Amino acid sequence: MNGLKTGLKPVLWSCAALLLLLSLVLPLLNVITMLLLMVPYVVLYATLPPKSFVLHLLPVWVIAYFVGGPATLIIGLFFLIPSIVMGYLYAKQAPASKVIRTVGVVFLAQLMLELLVFEMFLDISLIRELSAMVRASIDNMEAQGLLTQEWNAEFTDTVIRTMINSIPVTFIMIAFGYTVITQYLVRKALKWSGGPEAPRFARARDWRLPRILVLIYLIAYVIELFSTPTGDSFFAVAVMNLVPLLSFVFAFQAVGFFFFLAHQRGWNKAVPVILAIPVLIFPPLSLIGVLDTAFPIRKSFTKP
Repeated sequence: MNGLKTGLKPVLWSCAALLLLLSLVLPLLNVITMLLLMVPYVVLYATLPPKSFVLHLLPVWVIAYFVGGPATLIIGLFFLIPSIVMGYLYAKQAPASKVIRTVGVVFLAQLMLELLVFEMFLDISLIRELSAMVRASIDNMEAQGLLTQEWNAEFTDTVIRTMINSIPVTFIMIAFGYTVITQYLVRKALKWSGGPEAPRFARARDWRLPRILVLIYLIAYVIELFSTPTGDSFFAVAVMNLVPLLSFVFAFQAVGFFFFLAHQRGWNKAVPVILAIPVLIFPPLSLIGVLDTAFPIRKSFTKP
């Protein structure tokens, strides 16, 4: 800790936390708010002693409760826990990779716990609501004649089952993406606040995945080819989620390869960014990342 206990900047970050909480009740704006909500908490925890952090947090939450209602605090509490974890890791000068992994897991665990709480205590099931929404949409499209004549109830059940089975990988991607965005914003915010220096993530051109992931990907891909797409077993669901998840990971490895190539060839920095767009949109292009991980192809492009 840098000993910062009082001053203008902690007050400003407390005001920012309050404004972000209150903006949750505003449609459209709350989407942007969600992306920024953790930043003030992380900065305050990383730059203040725990007691000072609580003292800054209490008035924010009291005002938010009376203005925005209890729902505002429930959402705020959801983002507070991973914020404290991230702030603690930054104060301990943990590597960026450890911050991403730890906070991502905490965020993912909270998402899963939230589903469990909603279903057990509020009788709100994400699976049930998603199934009803998809079925209603398909019925509406069928009533308007937008579906082929071959479409039947079995096709509808397959679509619903596939979407439900894809929930885990979707949650993982949300947790990872949100954590990465927050980590980037917090590094800038901590620098402005005079807090502990947040270790930066490895440069894109230095990204390298362990080769064992290629073997796991190939095994999962082969199993998926010979498995039943409508399987309801845990193993079938795991494989169904593992293949797209690894494809997503290898897509980022492909992006890293483009940045490496641009660095070696002296290309404009915008070139790898432009090349990354189709790779992240079209999963089959993640094969570039698979090849970059499995084989030492970078040696062919390395300057002597």
